[in-house]
Amino acid sequence: MMNERLTALRRLMAEKGIDAYLVPTADFHESEYVGEYFKCRKFLTGFTGSAGTAVVTADDAAVWTDGRYFVQASKELEGSGFRLQKMGQEGVPTIEGYLAEVLPHGGILGFDGRVVNSRMGGELHDALEEKEITFAYTEDLVGQIWEDRPPLSAKPVWILGEEYAGRSASEKIEELRKAMKESRATVHVLTTLDDIVWLLNIRGNDVPSNPVVLSYMVVTAESIDLFINEKTLDDRVRNYLEALDISIKPYNDIYEFVKTFSRERVLLESARINFAIKNNLDSSNRIIDKMNPTVMAKAVKNPAEIENERRAHIKDGVAVTKFMYWIKKQIGSIPMTEISVSDYLEELRRQQEGYLEPSFSTISAYGENAAMCHYSATPESNKTLEPKGLYLVDSGGQYYEGTTDITRTMALGPVTKEEREHFTLTVMSMLRLGHAKFLYGCRGMSLDYIARQLFWERGLNYDHGTGHGVGYLLNVHERPNGIRYKTVPERMDSAVMEEGMICSDEPGIYIEGSHGIRTENMIVCKKGEKNQYGQFMEFEFLTFVPIDLDAIDVSVMEKKDVEYLNEYHSQVYEKISPYMTEEEKEWLKDATRKIEK
Repeated sequence: MMNERLTALRRLMAEKGIDAYLVPTADFHESEYVGEYFKCRKFLTGFTGSAGTAVVTADDAAVWTDGRYFVQASKELEGSGFRLQKMGQEGVPTIEGYLAEVLPHGGILGFDGRVVNSRMGGELHDALEEKEITFAYTEDLVGQIWEDRPPLSAKPVWILGEEYAGRSASEKIEELRKAMKESRATVHVLTTLDDIVWLLNIRGNDVPSNPVVLSYMVVTAESIDLFINEKTLDDRVRNYLEALDISIKPYNDIYEFVKTFSRERVLLESARINFAIKNNLDSSNRIIDKMNPTVMAKAVKNPAEIENERRAHIKDGVAVTKFMYWIKKQIGSIPMTEISVSDYLEELRRQQEGYLEPSFSTISAYGENAAMCHYSATPESNKTLEPKGLYLVDSGGQYYEGTTDITRTMALGPVTKEEREHFTLTVMSMLRLGHAKFLYGCRGMSLDYIARQLFWERGLNYDHGTGHGVGYLLNVHERPNGIRYKTVPERMDSAVMEEGMICSDEPGIYIEGSHGIRTENMIVCKKGEKNQYGQFMEFEFLTFVPIDLDAIDVSVMEKKDVEYLNEYHSQVYEKISPYMTEEEKEWLKDATRKIEK
């Protein structure tokens, strides 16, 4: 029971004299998604969302999470002993503010320093300095009460060929060292998993849906030390790494290794390096705190990666289009649940050559469940699909050719006037953003209004970003590019849009207790015309799957919206129909038919 776990943690806190204990959603590398070993917050609270931080005191327990999870967290925290703190809502304190209020003068704040990033540690220190709070960060208390904790992942490492990566690891390493020199850094500590595997052109499976490898890296002008579980390396991978002049060291040795630095200029990113590593650095070292140079290099996809992504999206488009055909034809004839149809979609993806795994946990949501933006179907919540209302599926795949992410909402039968209007607004918003033309220098904040305008004019909104960066056979959420109307500092996704950056384009609308709608395509930024005003930029759609015309209300649309939809559907039919059966092709022809205003 959740209460028993909370009681056990409080008992341990009392034994160690800890006044408050903080449990974030993180691994040792500040990854967005984490392996089962690291799901301490879920174990303790029962809340399964991918973002949230728990704080426990002797007489209070709360979970802070963002707008994506308000509805879900409210349900999952019932009876757990934890109350929900809705981040960003009026009257809700920050975690730092709450701790400053409840901790006694000279008290002790506990946390596992390996799963709290050093920037947050610094913010906690600043907020609590006046109270002379001591940090107890060397023990994982939740781990001490978690008797059947899953083991730390140690899946095999494999090499990503240059035909997929587009550039050699040695080229990337040389570029990184140039960036270090420009920053006048003598040492670079790199702990973000997607940056490490991208740099070395390797992949693994230590985080579900993110093909990364648990590892740390230290780079100088002359050497590279890779801290990794050696059991994950076969002879081929070991020889490959050694040919890059990489020294292989035990995974946990990083904490003692950084203590050997003396009078170095250490390049690191405090928001992406854990508190324990940062705290082990001697004070004689000068810290250069800035975003890892690999972040921008990784975000700007090279021509080979972009062409491969186009191929991946055709494969993915075939799978999702076949899924739409099947569900539209079979609804009401055979039993369907949120979980069963999600499983069938996964089966269709597995039929595609080069498919590896989902790029995130599929969101399969019918009716009011779709109003929970990041809903995850469970045996308890699993709804039966009926030939009425709307069904939303947000899913993606990892292919050798890249990473996909797509959302489609479908009418399974009659829908209400409001549902039809909301569906149409969402489609219009997605297509308008995809057709944006803008001068170089724009950031996602400049572009977000293109998608949000139709909603705001009607007093509506969606409580998530319009777009996020997407990795290449990597994390489905990738900084530093994104599209949102306000800065969210921890997302670090407000970079200038560069040619080669890939984003999602996913407006939506969520009406609690009724319905949820989202339409998502992936787009790649490219150069448009250049004239006396400068370099114009534009987007190219990568995703090609029909948009359900059964839910469209043409009366809501302007002429340009009809043209955008017809143009898009023409491309869908051209690119996807060659892979359909004759029966599927006939359906697709109708599903992508021209509509008129």
